[in-house]
Amino acid sequence: MHARRGLRDQYRPVESVLLPDRPGDAVGLARAYRDTLRAGRCYVADLDAIQGGEPQWDLIEALTDPDRGFGAGVLIDAGLTSPAHVEQLLEAGADRLVAGLETLPGFAELAAIVREAGEGRVVFSLDLFDGMPVRRRTGRIATQEAVALELGARAADAGCAALLVLDLSTVGSEAGPRNLELLDALKRMLGLPLYAGGGVRSAEDLRLLESAGCDAALVGTALHRGMLG
Repeated sequence: MHARRGLRDQYRPVESVLLPDRPGDAVGLARAYRDTLRAGRCYVADLDAIQGGEPQWDLIEALTDPDRGFGAGVLIDAGLTSPAHVEQLLEAGADRLVAGLETLPGFAELAAIVREAGEGRVVFSLDLFDGMPVRRRTGRIATQEAVALELGARAADAGCAALLVLDLSTVGSEAGPRNLELLDALKRMLGLPLYAGGGVRSAEDLRLLESAGCDAALVGTALHRGMLG
């Protein structure tokens, strides 16, 4: 699906220059990321699972299959709330699991997920909306950057291997990256691998994120529209 500013009822099947005749073909698009773009990592958000449903097991296995989909290197956010699905997701081929603030009940559950997955396998997604941390169960929880920094620190204490700062309000917006000061502060404070998602339009945006301390960025719309050359 083509994400639009976190408004999930408005998401539509992806139309991409990478796969112009097959809109919404997730497996074919993942293979194009690998074969055409030579990407080494692919981020997958299972929206059904994130919204409380069962993970799409058949699709996950297809995406991680080296012959049909992307193969090795898939990061999967399947709305983890506990360790219950960790082993099954890893067996289905996930390289790393993304555990998001939006769906996590708390940091005790995050630590349990890390223990079940093993060292280096869990990325914490610091989910934001207009720069504010969000949780599905309680809504927006703060406006202060200090709270976002504390959440990142607690994720590091729970054993997460990396941090993804994902501002849902900018996903699919072509508005450029945001939260650069927060990214810089998180990198300086934690020193963990740091990823950012939302709003990337160009190589210049990627350079801005790199200067803020990011080690990688999620890019969707700019790739689908051929904006990165």
